[in-house]
Amino acid sequence: MSIKKAILVRVRIAYLLVAVFAIGVVVRIVWLQWVDGTKWHTIARKRMTDYRIVKAVRGNIYADDGSLLATSLPFYRLAIDPTVAKDTTIAKGLDSLAILLSNYFGDRTPDEYRRRIKDIRKFNEHVKDGDQKQYLVMNQKLIDYQGKKMMEKWPIFRYGRNKGGVIFERLDRRYRPFKFLAQRTIGFLNDKKQGAGLEFSYNKQLAGQNGRALFQRMSGGAWKPIGDADEVDPEQGFDIQTTININVQDVAETSLLRALQKHRANYGCVMVMEVATGEIKAIANLGKIGEGVYGENYNYAVGPQGRTNPGSTFKLASMIALLEETRVSPMDSIETGNGEYRFYDRVMRDAKAHGKVTVQEAFEVSSNIAFVKLVHQNFGNKPDRFIHYLESFGLTRPLGFQMMGEAVPLIRTPKNPTWSGLSLPWMAVGYENEMSPLQILTFYNAVANHGKLIQPIIVRQIRTADETLEAYQGRVMNEKICSDATLEKVTRMLEGVVERGTAKNIAGSAYKIAGKTGTTQKLRNGRYTKSYYTSFAGFFPAHRPKYSCIVVIDGPQGFEQYGSDVAAPVFKEVADKIYALDVEMHKMMPERGKVSGFPVVRAGNLDDMQYLCNEIGISNHADGNLQEWAVAVAGSKSITWANRQGKPGKVPDVTGMTLRDALYILENRGLRVRYSGKGRVVNQSQSPGSLALKNSTITIQLEEPM
Repeated sequence: MSIKKAILVRVRIAYLLVAVFAIGVVVRIVWLQWVDGTKWHTIARKRMTDYRIVKAVRGNIYADDGSLLATSLPFYRLAIDPTVAKDTTIAKGLDSLAILLSNYFGDRTPDEYRRRIKDIRKFNEHVKDGDQKQYLVMNQKLIDYQGKKMMEKWPIFRYGRNKGGVIFERLDRRYRPFKFLAQRTIGFLNDKKQGAGLEFSYNKQLAGQNGRALFQRMSGGAWKPIGDADEVDPEQGFDIQTTININVQDVAETSLLRALQKHRANYGCVMVMEVATGEIKAIANLGKIGEGVYGENYNYAVGPQGRTNPGSTFKLASMIALLEETRVSPMDSIETGNGEYRFYDRVMRDAKAHGKVTVQEAFEVSSNIAFVKLVHQNFGNKPDRFIHYLESFGLTRPLGFQMMGEAVPLIRTPKNPTWSGLSLPWMAVGYENEMSPLQILTFYNAVANHGKLIQPIIVRQIRTADETLEAYQGRVMNEKICSDATLEKVTRMLEGVVERGTAKNIAGSAYKIAGKTGTTQKLRNGRYTKSYYTSFAGFFPAHRPKYSCIVVIDGPQGFEQYGSDVAAPVFKEVADKIYALDVEMHKMMPERGKVSGFPVVRAGNLDDMQYLCNEIGISNHADGNLQEWAVAVAGSKSITWANRQGKPGKVPDVTGMTLRDALYILENRGLRVRYSGKGRVVNQSQSPGSLALKNSTITIQLEEPM
């Protein structure tokens, strides 16, 4: 074969190979496009686009007056696309931007921020487009809307996303305008759908319906939305209006915290309920989270961890059962002996010996022996009757409260294998059963509400915009827990506790309090210890009750460990402040005599007295430099304030002051105060200016101004 023919053969073979290869490519293209096209389009869409959930905006939580307790606000995570901005833009603005970022976040120096942005841009210059990093988070700290608006004016960022590369990734977060107020009651919900409080209990209503939209995946892992006909818009969650009153809640939390810190207690709670409606106006729960530090770490008022032996507050239930079932009268006498009473192999003790007392007095001084005897004598052969009364009082079953996690009461009955001869008499004084503060408060509220037992509520309505979707009212669980005659008797007994009994230290208000102290020894390893659970439950004003309240303080330390010393003062402080806030509760005070043509203004806190005089138009002025406490000197046309501060370590002069001011000053000097009468201080047992010995007793006498 000639060289020419050899060349032609080779060319033809090469041509045929190229033609075959070209035909193969065309066939493969056609196959991929028309046969496997759907498959690969689907894979591409899955990798580069995807339908993602668009979260609904969560509903708001409101207080009873419409104040915002919790809402969802937009926050943003700052990121940049380092590939977008031009070199000239970076050169002009990077130094200034790095300084601004460092000052705002405070986690890196300007050099570190500058180097971070430069490094990522340099990296992107040496990789293919598909491998470039187009999403760099500058800081994990979220910024609010105002921060976003500020950053949009910064160098480089001012050119926006398309020219400056700035990315503000929106993330909705829960915001509480009142910070930690009612924190546990409002509650929370985490990413695992676990939580507590209203956020958890009403998640279905608050959450709304999530939507769906098509997103495109960007290099670096970010997703951006793109238009699509199959989008489903999210539906915003519903709002809920609670019964919580901001002012009452603040009062309850402040008073409770002060008492917990003073007594170095383990935890405590305060609940305030509106008598007629059963609406919860405040739930304060504080537990120890460090030495002297307390936070809302659990709902002790409602949950199982707050369920315990109620102690002497339960004696009200025993008393009503006795009055309803028997002919026992408040004026009947009963012997309590020397303060110890042996029952089988156990000994029941009183705090001190009372001897022979009336039933009324036994209730007022909280005699355990009297109640053990009375209940055993009258119900010993029919304990089921006693349990029946507890059922009618709403103490044996959950109340169906609107928040999840309500404790189930533990009431021992004769059918229980652990029932013994000691069960009934010990139950009479608040042992052998366990209840939550919510249940005790609901029972006391029924006594205040003319015997009507109402289911407590904390959510008033569910709404969207101005439309109410669901409205709630407290369900009547028992129209009448006992007769009117019994209600009248026990109300007088509850008043007597405050006027003459274990809580006489909180007497002396412009209104009457009806309530009962409770002090329970805590059980550990089957033995009762010297660690106490203290409480005070009651209602006010006693004759026309508007609010009921319970205070619980667990494990107080120091020499004050009883309900009268620990829990009752908190009740009084809360009640006083509610009384001051609620004008409708005030009665018109009878007109008193005047001094030099002015209403009676004597001594007290200078700011308070000046505010009062200014409000009612009384001319007043200070005599020199005054401090916190002052005394009024009335002239013919004005009042002059004179200093009443007193020297540190000396007994102050509290004459002319109200009981509250006198107690505050004297106790802050380390004195233990006893008092008698009502009105303003007219006499004190320790002379003003004498040495104030810590823990010494000072007696003050009060009289109404005439």
